[in-house]
Amino acid sequence: MTGGQVGGPRRSPSAREKEGLGGEQVEGRHAVLELLKARRRQIQKIYVAEAQDASDTLDAIEFEAQRQRVPVQVISMTRLDREARTEGHQGVMAIAARLETVSLDALLEHRHPFLLVCDGVTDPRNLGAMLRSADGAGVTGVVVPRHRSARISPSVTKTAAGAIEYLTFCDVGGIPAALDALNKAGVLTVGLAGESKDSIYSLDLASTPVALVVGGEEKGLSVLTRKRCATVVSIPQLGKISSLNAGVAVSVAAFEVARQRSRRS
Repeated sequence: MTGGQVGGPRRSPSAREKEGLGGEQVEGRHAVLELLKARRRQIQKIYVAEAQDASDTLDAIEFEAQRQRVPVQVISMTRLDREARTEGHQGVMAIAARLETVSLDALLEHRHPFLLVCDGVTDPRNLGAMLRSADGAGVTGVVVPRHRSARISPSVTKTAAGAIEYLTFCDVGGIPAALDALNKAGVLTVGLAGESKDSIYSLDLASTPVALVVGGEEKGLSVLTRKRCATVVSIPQLGKISSLNAGVAVSVAAFEVARQRSRRS
């Protein structure tokens, strides 16, 4: 017998598995413009609030939408406020296909992998900031867990300012197991923890595949995740505050990887 499940009832899919990674509702001018420019996802419709001041970005959205034959509907700002899920929609919202994900093996096919692994990041703005920095620093793949993490919500897409359209995502059942696989594949897994005595600046991040691992905003890296990291480092600080915001820490660490790699190229 093949294809069946033995030993118990079939598990019902979780809400996250049913909904996928998210990203269907995109709000904000830059986020919508990059959605159009990337041409990676089907766009069902764009909503633009009426009676807005002239804007080069709005003109560019209209031009790209017309060129790609994406319907644009002009509605009242009141209606857009009601339909939007962020306060900073800037009078523009798009409805698109959800973000696709790839396997961990697919991320490892890159010639020189540079990954961001998010271990229980639940704050949408922090996640959005991380993704924006990840794109800027040249991250080739983002690994997120299916449970206990933020989806790619409108708040994430707005904060990321279009970065999600250019990143490749992988969602996994568990971060520790994913780190085991990355370690076996020869990826240097680097956990970020403010209390670590080891500095990120002492690592060679240019000559090997790298995965930066960041934990949740309050508890940081989970115990199992920390154990699976090849090394755990901090970002040295000179002030009185003991740790950086998770989004800022990822930005600093990611651009340190980019700096080291640029010097070797």
